[in-house]
Amino acid sequence: MTRPRSDDDDVLRRLGYAPELSRRLGTFSNFALSFSIICILAGGVTSFHLGYCGVGGAAIGLGWPLGCLFALAVAMTMAQVASAFPTAGGLYHWAAILGGRGRGWAVAWLNLAGLVAVLAAIDVGALAFARGWLSSIIDGVPASPASPTVQAIGVAAIAGSQAALNHLGVRLTTRLTDASGYLILVVATALTAAMLAFAPGLDPGRLVTFAHFGGPAGGGVWPGSAGPARLFALGLLLPLYTMTGFDASAHAAEETVGAATNVPRGIVRSVLVSGLTGWAMLAAVVMAVPDPAAVAARGEGAFPFALAAVLPRGLCAALGAGIAAAMYGCGLGATMSASRMAYAFARDGGLPFSATLRRVGPRHTPAAAIWAVAAASWLFTLWTPAYATITAVCVILLYLSYVAPTALGALAHGRSWRRMGPWDLRGWYRPLAAVSVLGAAGLVAIGVQPPNGRAAVVLLGMLAALVVGWYGVGRRRFAGPPARLMDAEGAEVAEDTSVETTS
Repeated sequence: MTRPRSDDDDVLRRLGYAPELSRRLGTFSNFALSFSIICILAGGVTSFHLGYCGVGGAAIGLGWPLGCLFALAVAMTMAQVASAFPTAGGLYHWAAILGGRGRGWAVAWLNLAGLVAVLAAIDVGALAFARGWLSSIIDGVPASPASPTVQAIGVAAIAGSQAALNHLGVRLTTRLTDASGYLILVVATALTAAMLAFAPGLDPGRLVTFAHFGGPAGGGVWPGSAGPARLFALGLLLPLYTMTGFDASAHAAEETVGAATNVPRGIVRSVLVSGLTGWAMLAAVVMAVPDPAAVAARGEGAFPFALAAVLPRGLCAALGAGIAAAMYGCGLGATMSASRMAYAFARDGGLPFSATLRRVGPRHTPAAAIWAVAAASWLFTLWTPAYATITAVCVILLYLSYVAPTALGALAHGRSWRRMGPWDLRGWYRPLAAVSVLGAAGLVAIGVQPPNGRAAVVLLGMLAALVVGWYGVGRRRFAGPPARLMDAEGAEVAEDTSVETTS
């Protein structure tokens, strides 16, 4: 059966690619994909202790909106580039088109590594939450973290089932991520209302009050020797980790109807709705708990303990089940996003075994790429099982990959990049790009602070590998996306002779 031609497919062909994936995502589905990966019931819950067990309520009342405003600036600039170049490669294509194939190659690896790390963090966090939730509602279930063996088996089961569902086709995955989007809104609203209704008292002042929960007072999450400023900075990993994954809307561009319009809308709306809803939910928790110090002392189990301290056991169990389901949907969407990135990079020959990873099966899904990213995320949890380190790594790698095309776009804006899409910030693009770049530099400085020493090892190792890989192999074998051979008006131009190419 011949596939009908569409405007989206014409844009894709102009960018150098033949349509292979199935376009089934509409406006809400594209938004729901990013919204379900951001998932305030995953990041906001499983990383709650990263903020609260540092400086208490100020991490929510002040730190959360600060982190979300930075994420919104990054999302808005990302949306403008996505509108102009709506392909599954997303950030990698943009960097190559705006800055050359070497920069595109580097961004591709940073983004792919960050997506693998965030999938690992989602699944490890989901397992830890389920264990803490069960211990808070069932007597006799230990609240201690899972052993490395139990965690490895549990994460393998979660990641494997998510890959299997993705393998079955985009129709099923879309339905599940749509349902996850609705579930997040319903459960977050119900949790917020329940905490306010059952609270023995509400103390809004906690949202701007700095405590010192370093060391044992905060369950050992952060060093006791750290001062309030450093603890507050480390606590920004809570909103910044939560506000990752909105690039999923871009990675699904070739499966989205009206991609040049709906992709940027999905990116920005997912960040905006998640930021506001998450702030309301976490603020309700902070204001409602009867003993803030007792909550902080539970460390990684702080959030489940906070719910159990306020809500009736039956209601707590029901909300916990909804949160766990949303976390699973978050990982499901993250698997889809990471696999599309791997597929797009392999399509341009950027990965080992590209010929296999770029194959699209009879269900119009890149099956090999799906299973590859699921396996890679599981292997990463074996190397560093510590949740805080995994989150720091994924935040650093993802935001570097988010901001790099924005920075390149700011240099090319109005010069080599003159053809904008329907989403156009006009004069606001460059100022927001500057905010994004400066914020990313600060984020790197925060993310490598002790006890996240392995995050620095990963970052330095990744940068060194990129340099060696590019000059050793990449610049000779990697041609880059076809769109880099077109100017801003869509006309073919001569290849850049300043970079080495091969036939």
